[in-house]
Amino acid sequence: MTSEVQYYVIVANQGSRGASGLARRTYAESGPVDETLRRDLRWTLDSAIVEWEYGDLGAELVQISEQEAENLTQAFRARWDRTR
Repeated sequence: MTSEVQYYVIVANQGSRGASGLARRTYAESGPVDETLRRDLRWTLDSAIVEWEYGDLGAELVQISEQEAENLTQAFRARWDRTR
């Protein structure tokens, strides 16, 4: 059984469309699992999507496709590798 996954780009600055992060929600039998991508390129449990749904996140989330999420992951990899 494949789980449905939704991806979201995190846009921290309301005046900019630049991505500051990436979040995903996986729908499992036990309920949704929310994670964000960390600098080590691992997915870690996080509450950003729930906070955004309740209006408590100081950033905007925009749903994107799986391919867009993969492209963004590669862009973050390049950006974060330069800052090490």
